[in-house]
Amino acid sequence: MNRAMAPRPAMPPGTPQREWSRFKFPGSLIRYGVWLSILVFLAYTVEYLEIPLDRLLGMLGRMGTTVANRYYPPDFAYIMDVDYLKSVIETVQMAYLGALFGLLASILLGWFGSFNMTPSRLYVYPLARLTTMGCRAVHEMIWAILFVTIIGFGMLPGVLALMFFCTGFAGKLFAEEIEAIDMGPVEAIRASGANLFQTMVFGVFPQVRVAFTGIAIYTWDVSFRAATVVGFFGAGGMGWYLKRNILQIETERVAAILLSIVALVLFSEAISAWARARVMKMK
Repeated sequence: MNRAMAPRPAMPPGTPQREWSRFKFPGSLIRYGVWLSILVFLAYTVEYLEIPLDRLLGMLGRMGTTVANRYYPPDFAYIMDVDYLKSVIETVQMAYLGALFGLLASILLGWFGSFNMTPSRLYVYPLARLTTMGCRAVHEMIWAILFVTIIGFGMLPGVLALMFFCTGFAGKLFAEEIEAIDMGPVEAIRASGANLFQTMVFGVFPQVRVAFTGIAIYTWDVSFRAATVVGFFGAGGMGWYLKRNILQIETERVAAILLSIVALVLFSEAISAWARARVMKMK
């Protein structure tokens, strides 16, 4: 029997059938046209911004030379000073307060900014969404500069900057989690005569508590990373020491400060990973 005419072997039951398709003329033209447009725009952007691609080849070598000649060895004795260690504690406290107040505000904004649970879709929903978007649209460094200009130097501008940043960051995630819940339990609780607050506590919160906990942990992680540098703009903490030594061209001290920031971020990341693993077991 001709091999081309031989019957195909029977497929095991439950095996998904393959569906063969080919690019047709209009779809293939649009697909390749989009990819070509992206590549052309990329080439135009590199040319317009005058990015010297040839300098990237020797960048690692120049970076190694600069680090070896100017930033090595790091001045570890400087970061063991009592005043610097106090700034580390201040940075942790600033990140904690900023994340705490931001999360408290974002829970309310997430509630009011969720389309399915907002008290008023006509007035409260757009106002909550606009507030969340406004907090998220401005970078935390810009918030720090703004509050330092208004309030003055110190820890308070840093806390406020991180609070606004965390509010915009977590408020959007909270609202999206609430909008993705199962409305069956919510409708059942509403039918029993529960008010809006009782509906949130007994109908919504049990469905989103694990997600909220994960978002809160991630928000703290992001807030701590931002707190290490907001002091560069006058908000206190480790960033103030970083700025002072950069301006004084104390490169060995700058290297030590940067290494201390990296170590603290890694420590915070380890704690956050452990906490997220515990949260996953709650499901």
